[in-house]
Amino acid sequence: MPVDDSHSSINVIGSSEAFRQLLRLVEKVAPSQQSLLICGPTGCGKEVIAQLVHQHSKNPSAPFIDLNCGAIPEHLVEAELFGHVRGAFTGAAGDRRGHLEMVGSGTLFLDEIGEMPLSVQPKLLRALETRTFRPIGSSDVRHFKGRVVAATHRNLLTQVKSGVFREDLYYRLGVITLDIPALNQRKEDIPALIEYFASLQT
Repeated sequence: MPVDDSHSSINVIGSSEAFRQLLRLVEKVAPSQQSLLICGPTGCGKEVIAQLVHQHSKNPSAPFIDLNCGAIPEHLVEAELFGHVRGAFTGAAGDRRGHLEMVGSGTLFLDEIGEMPLSVQPKLLRALETRTFRPIGSSDVRHFKGRVVAATHRNLLTQVKSGVFREDLYYRLGVITLDIPALNQRKEDIPALIEYFASLQT
């Protein structure tokens, strides 16, 4: 979902009341450092909204790093988040910083958080609660200075009830929740979206 907004360099297109209400919420919650959960159907523009939140945050010049929890093999998700030291596991030929460290005071966008392995969830929860973490294989404590914005197209409460997502992590991530309206809730925006995407074609 692109963004056509005079205050933004991100393409956010939409003038429907449902979409404008969402943008007003973004402006209100963006300056906070609280964790944020973005919910909405696939393709509705969750990452664009996450970028918009970052742009309106207190540290818009800090890094914005995204990690798709569903696109990385389960055994690598932890290493991507926390980093590792040389020899921590087979294939760890050197030290590597994780996303929690690389993001600095910026925004770490965890896309498809509902796909995060259950084994990694308590470690992420601890990092959010204590603002500290340890790279795999290291005893050194590192500090997390950024903000986590997570997104999902799934019903996380249903996943909590089925035991595949931790309830405490759900509430920690969902301190603030943004629900992105689907296109059938903002049909008046469809012509502008068609025009925008058509303009991208040669």
